[in-house]
Amino acid sequence: MDQRIVRRLKLRDLHTLQAVVQCRSMAKAATLLAITQPAISKTISEIEHTIGVPLLDRSPRGVTPTAYGEALLKHSLAIFDELRQSIEEIEFLSDPTIGEVRIGSPEPLTAFVAAVIDRMTRRYPQITYQVVAASDSERLYRELRERKIDLVVTRMATRQPEHDLDAEILFEDALAVVAAKSNRWHRTRKIDLADLMAEHWVFTPDDFLMSFVKEAFAARDLQLPKATVSSLSLAVRTSLLATGRFIGIFPSFMLKLPKPHPDLKPLAVSLPTTQRPIGILTLKKRTLSPVGRLFVENARQVARPFARN
Repeated sequence: MDQRIVRRLKLRDLHTLQAVVQCRSMAKAATLLAITQPAISKTISEIEHTIGVPLLDRSPRGVTPTAYGEALLKHSLAIFDELRQSIEEIEFLSDPTIGEVRIGSPEPLTAFVAAVIDRMTRRYPQITYQVVAASDSERLYRELRERKIDLVVTRMATRQPEHDLDAEILFEDALAVVAAKSNRWHRTRKIDLADLMAEHWVFTPDDFLMSFVKEAFAARDLQLPKATVSSLSLAVRTSLLATGRFIGIFPSFMLKLPKPHPDLKPLAVSLPTTQRPIGILTLKKRTLSPVGRLFVENARQVARPFARN
């Protein structure tokens, strides 16, 4: 059976199956692929005959994959991804200064990603980057598993990743209570988190970072204070903090990349329970492209000062 599949099943056939499922219609897939609908039907029928199971369910609402079809599609994604990676490796071998890397990162970690990209573009100006920023780390993990991105740079809940992921820890980082240098609380040498409950707080909405923020207040037996402003926008949050009237919580490293922040500094509040590893997650058993490996190497260099601390 393996030999028959190898002889008869072609990459073009898998591509046709993907198009039909994506369009939920053979007619639309035919338009997308610029071939006739009978040719589409013949290809799907031949794949089903070769494998020996039905791949599609047809109904008035359209075409959907069977359990067999979903299994074949899932692994065909890996086939096309490995093919893309091999082409990138060939291109890299012919010219190590070109290529593309796709990076996923929760919004607070984009400052670190930007620092790595800045370093790389000075040495490899032809490499291009796609940066997917998300408030939901689960979305990033899903896109990593679907091979839509090559790696994820994130704050990890623990040092052990999920079973199908590999992790490289770059450094440990704690959250910091942050205010403008003009804020009155900077005149106080030691501050308890309870002292700040009545201040004007700027938070992100209930995203992955807020779980660590809530943990910091819970560790002091405190309820999370009411947010005066809640926004995912880093520009909104930093602009309000710069007025000197607001307080927020950021990852400590954000105040140091690409250089010390001109307006903001941490208050004298310790949040030891928020220290977590910052790491790069990749899909286990997936070959990272040469450009992806180059990104990891440069990330280690950018992280080195924080790792020493």
